[in-house]
Amino acid sequence: MALCFNSHSNFCLYIITRDSIAPMSSYKIIFADVFSSPTTYLTRLYKLLFVLTCFTFAACSNTSTAPNKELTERQLYQQARGALDSNSLLLAADKLRQLETLYPFGQYAEQARLELIYIDYMTANLQGALIGAERFIQLNPLHPQADYAHYMRGVITYEMGFGFIESYLSDDVAKRDIAPLEDAFRYFKGLIQRFPDSVYADDAHQRMLYLRDRIAGYELGVARYYMKRHAYIAAANRALEVVTQFPSSQYVADGLAIMVEAYTKLDMTPEADKALKLLSYNYPQHPQLKDGVFQPSGLTEVDRRSLLSIITFGAFD
Repeated sequence: MALCFNSHSNFCLYIITRDSIAPMSSYKIIFADVFSSPTTYLTRLYKLLFVLTCFTFAACSNTSTAPNKELTERQLYQQARGALDSNSLLLAADKLRQLETLYPFGQYAEQARLELIYIDYMTANLQGALIGAERFIQLNPLHPQADYAHYMRGVITYEMGFGFIESYLSDDVAKRDIAPLEDAFRYFKGLIQRFPDSVYADDAHQRMLYLRDRIAGYELGVARYYMKRHAYIAAANRALEVVTQFPSSQYVADGLAIMVEAYTKLDMTPEADKALKLLSYNYPQHPQLKDGVFQPSGLTEVDRRSLLSIITFGAFD
């Protein structure tokens, strides 16, 4: 395309065109005397600007500026992986979130979500990591790496069960709130049942063994609390739960001892004798057995409500 003035001081427009698949000789020159009638200078200027604008749009329409979406997504993921390999977790998280936002259904989107779970966990964003794991499980239940999301959900919940204050300031593990620990136990159990051949199954099993003892210790602590309050039925039920639900824990013997004492206080002689026989046969060296004779623990002799307990509404004995 070219502009010129003719002998009459009018603007002329030369348009050079060609067929996109034609040889070089097929170029055509079209003369367009666009501004053949005499006009004022200002009008000519407007017309010139109009022609230039049209030329600009035509040039832009023939230029492909669309980015390669697949390559851009791959580049983002490669940058995130590079940041992860160099332990730049915050930079990796930023790249992965960009990838997830720009290409939510892309080739690397699901892998990005899995790696964000790990990064959130490593940067102590446990709540964000838990939300990410649960969302991945809901959206991708059949994903080849779904077992990792199940495993991380259990690990994150497990860690949340041992908060900073409880981990460093509490002397009695059995007095903690065990709801997160029970959830973690259930998550690990579900992982093993659903993915028995998972590489994470062995670690999940070991964590379940630890959680089992912690939960059993909590239940036994509650049973002792009820014994101090002379709530014998509640104490016996809690102790029975330790014995039946956690038969391989270290607290079974103490659970049987509480059952013997609580049933005796309730005049439930057959139940007390049965619990005593189990205790004597399986744990003959228990501290409350002296020459085969059961000795009371003394829990029932503790004052039921101290002044401190009353002031703190039972928070402290």
